[in-house]
Amino acid sequence: MLRWEPLLDVIRDRRKRARIATQVVMRAVAVMFLARMGSLNAVERSRPGRFWSRWLGAALPSADTIGRVCTLVVPEDIRTLQHDLYARLKRMKALEPPAHGLMAAVVDGHESHATFRRCCPGCLQRTIHALEGDRIQYYHRHVALWLIGRDLSLMLDAEPQRAGEDEVTTALRLLERVLGSYPRAFDVILGDALYADSRVFNWALAHGKDVVAVLKDERRDLLQDALALFAGMPAVTLEHAGRSCECRDLEGFTTWPQVGQPVRVVGSHESRTVRRQIDDQVELLSSDWTWVTTLSSDRASTRAIVQLGHSRWDIENHCFNELVNRWHADHIYRHEPNAILVFCLMAMVCLNMFLAFYRRNLKPAVQKSLGMFDIARQITAELLSSMPHEPARAPP
Repeated sequence: MLRWEPLLDVIRDRRKRARIATQVVMRAVAVMFLARMGSLNAVERSRPGRFWSRWLGAALPSADTIGRVCTLVVPEDIRTLQHDLYARLKRMKALEPPAHGLMAAVVDGHESHATFRRCCPGCLQRTIHALEGDRIQYYHRHVALWLIGRDLSLMLDAEPQRAGEDEVTTALRLLERVLGSYPRAFDVILGDALYADSRVFNWALAHGKDVVAVLKDERRDLLQDALALFAGMPAVTLEHAGRSCECRDLEGFTTWPQVGQPVRVVGSHESRTVRRQIDDQVELLSSDWTWVTTLSSDRASTRAIVQLGHSRWDIENHCFNELVNRWHADHIYRHEPNAILVFCLMAMVCLNMFLAFYRRNLKPAVQKSLGMFDIARQITAELLSSMPHEPARAPP
């Protein structure tokens, strides 16, 4: 058992004379995410439920109080909670690497919301050109790190992007902090084409890590040289996720002098068949992928690079999409920089707890019969079942 409640209760805030304990507020936030309630007002409407007195040991605070306290919560305490959860899962042998033996950390940026109406000190700005004229749009963006295991993945941390900096700068700041807290958690950094950047590759080499990034800018000499050499060499055919992959793999490229060592380039022409629902016809789909990496062929085979390259999508499919569509993590519970970060980190902690419970606590037979959404509905039903039900009254 992870026993995360004591750690949840030691999260602090910067109030000097708190009338409502921080642990009461943070426990309410945890239930809001686990029950997927979607807003602080929805939490407040459930105040009459008997569940709250048992779980909180006090009355449920108002929506405004929860939001106000979260503007003062210390984010590092939530990161400490997340680190403890990771450490306990690691000790329990619940985090195993995939078949190729490399633990990968996917780094990617995510824009939580955008608006023309409201801004806060942490908002980024951009100019939107429209027929009605130029308008200033305000938005928040953060870079997150997703750790990929064999059958259990975790969101480790997130870092807000600041005004005047690009995503790579934010990602490097995130990686510095994560490496200090999780020095052995991952072997490889995965990223999209934005992370085929010499700053990322040189940082990884300096810290004893490797990188796999998408290479797709046709203007780059490295890609042009790789494609020219690929054209004259035979392909290695392998299968991955229902696709037939014709792969070509070459090491020793020095066409990227900004990186401190020669790099390796792997290309994959992939094809698969789909049956269209509208006319029941079979269609052949194909795509081309190219990755640049610091991994040598001794550490990672061609198959491993293809698997690592495609596993980058896990952060979109199993993290961002899950958090946004099912956990309402993009909802702005309080439009203030610290509160936005606190709710984001709490959503990640709750997602990790839920995934660990589902993957490691439920038996395979239960997982086959009940999906994650079914379990989430049961959590919500248990909360709502504690609400007092008044007998229906006839209209006057």
